Amino acid sequence: MALFDDPFNARLTLKRGGCSCGNHRDQAAHDAEALSGDAAITRAVEGAVMRALFPEDAQRRAFLRSVGAATALAAVSQFLPTKFVAEAFAQGAKPEKTDLKVGFIPITCATPIIMAKPMGFYEKQGLNVEVVKTAGWAVIRDKTLNKEYDAAHMLAPMPIAISLGVGSNPVPYTMPAVENVNGQAITLAMKHKDRRDPKSWKGFKLAVPFDYSMHNYLLRYYLAEAGIDPDTDVQIRAVPPPDMVANLRADNIDGFLAPDPVNQRAVYDGVGFIHILSKEIWDRHPCCAFAASQDFVTQTPNTYAALLRAVIEATAYASKIENRKEIAAQIAPANYLNQPVTVVEQVLTGTFADGLGNVRKVPDRVDFDAFPWSSFAVWIMTQMKRWGQIKGDVDYKAVAEKVYLATDAARLMKEAGLTPPTATSKSFSVMGKAFDPAKPEEYLNSFAIKRAG
Repeated sequence: MALFDDPFNARLTLKRGGCSCGNHRDQAAHDAEALSGDAAITRAVEGAVMRALFPEDAQRRAFLRSVGAATALAAVSQFLPTKFVAEAFAQGAKPEKTDLKVGFIPITCATPIIMAKPMGFYEKQGLNVEVVKTAGWAVIRDKTLNKEYDAAHMLAPMPIAISLGVGSNPVPYTMPAVENVNGQAITLAMKHKDRRDPKSWKGFKLAVPFDYSMHNYLLRYYLAEAGIDPDTDVQIRAVPPPDMVANLRADNIDGFLAPDPVNQRAVYDGVGFIHILSKEIWDRHPCCAFAASQDFVTQTPNTYAALLRAVIEATAYASKIENRKEIAAQIAPANYLNQPVTVVEQVLTGTFADGLGNVRKVPDRVDFDAFPWSSFAVWIMTQMKRWGQIKGDVDYKAVAEKVYLATDAARLMKEAGLTPPTATSKSFSVMGKAFDPAKPEEYLNSFAIKRAG
């Protein structure tokens, strides 16, 4: 069978020659060269990109017939730098740069990025990585844009916002791995323990970590489903996660939708209770991510691959519940999360006090799954448009596939002995409402409360 198993080879023979590229006497000669060394990797990546951009066979055939293979490859290179990614996939390639700085916010969402340092995952890949605790998301963004950080822990929506120029100048950015799924909660001040119905929250002052965050979008979604307009009925302000508990204690805010261990620390300190876990709003939603600029991907492809491989392997280790207590002990110290081990353990193991006198057992309160589903990005963009952060027409699919590098993640997951999904997009439900990534505008238009025009 031809290498790609798609119209680049057996299913499409161009008339310039006897093979799909037109430069060989027959398809067998084409495949013999394609199966050698770097050429095989490059063509495999190119084929994967074409299949991601044009999932339907008929769609791919029509595109290739209309423009030709060479033009097609030039076109898809806009979406993914296949040459450099192919180089990055080469096993054993020496990193161009070994001393790296990776920024992180001290929350459990960053667990794989943090634990990879003390537990040797970076060193295994030949890298000397300094993981740098950072005060807030705007600082993370600015330091990565200024290239003070080589890569960073980011909120899942941030690479999309950066690429689209929302909140900053547009810079091509990539998100090749999700760090965690779930792992957030709405926590309220103890004085509100009898106000559990969000319909009664008019006038509340609520905090989220950043405007371009899953926390903001999930909180807005939850409020709007209760008939509360998040822009007029309540105040939502951005507060760095390390400052949230202090603001709750000082009565500056009524509550927050925050990443852990912030929620559990509020319970530990006796100043708040966990109202609802984010997984109860959308189970297995993305939260944070590992992100890097497209410049980093293309200029240091071997380093990029080694770093991504370390993060993916750390994520796989963290996904096993039996490893969570060990990990908690590694990431709790002052130079990382600066939290009592008990607090971090309660989050990672899912056995926790909720602040209302109950001990809950939710093993997947936070979980770790590296695969960057493109449909996650499409949903995020519907909410960015819903609340007026982006306006006008949006090519949801193209942006999602350009930023969320599912093909990279799948390849490196296979190299690590893991089994990636066979697709890059999936449907899911948020608060019981189905989301079809193929119909984002229909989804957006179905909401009664929105800012979208």
